[in-house]
Amino acid sequence: MDWQTGMSQAIDYIERNIMEEVDYKEAARYTGCSVWEFQRIFSFLTHLSLGEYIRGRRLSLAAAELQAEETKIIDVALKYGYESHAAFSRAFARFYGITPSEARNTDIVLKAYPQLNFQIMMNERIEEMKKYSSRGYVVRENGPVYFTDDMDKTVKWFEEVLGWYGDVAARDSEGAGEYGCVFDYPGEVAVAHIVPFRGFHLFKGEAVKGVASFLMVEGLDSLHGLVKKNGWEQISDILEQPWGSKECSITTIDGSILRFFETYK
Repeated sequence: MDWQTGMSQAIDYIERNIMEEVDYKEAARYTGCSVWEFQRIFSFLTHLSLGEYIRGRRLSLAAAELQAEETKIIDVALKYGYESHAAFSRAFARFYGITPSEARNTDIVLKAYPQLNFQIMMNERIEEMKKYSSRGYVVRENGPVYFTDDMDKTVKWFEEVLGWYGDVAARDSEGAGEYGCVFDYPGEVAVAHIVPFRGFHLFKGEAVKGVASFLMVEGLDSLHGLVKKNGWEQISDILEQPWGSKECSITTIDGSILRFFETYK
């Protein structure tokens, strides 16, 4: 079974159990991945965490029911996994900007949150990801941890300056990023589940004001040219090293330093 079929079956499983407690381990089983890998791939493909997707689906179904039927709000809340009217109202208001009571007005059009269709999504994402295949460089080795106080800003920097893919996978109650990833996948999305992780796990915290990682790449000249082309000036010249490599350093938007090197063939 190919992985796209597995992801589709996992989504079908989630949909069948959307009003129950979704077992992440069972969902991951359809893809042949661990729970952690399944969540990472899901986030990579959808730009959503698995929890955000499930919450969005439940609230969307709840909104449709509120507008179509006379069911009590507390009954709808309990049906879709909320323990109280207040908890449901808070979640609903954050998602739609209005209360469940206000949503009863059928003149208000609430945005639908449909079930994911991976075939349609994949066609769109493959086109989007083609630009990552033409950067001219490939990361080969990397240390994985990176701390940042503003995860959204950091993810945007990696995308716009280095040409990496990035995503914030988990947020706190105020919407600030708590965990995310940025990584270098130069091929099509279809290989995302089999290539080694070549990026950073992002965690909220004080950024390292110094060398945060030492990365081996192929195509250092292309990387250097791309960063300059993208308007980022905080990059050193490429210098030859006595141990048979060339290297440059980039200071990130957080003030951390990434050292990139390429060995001579």
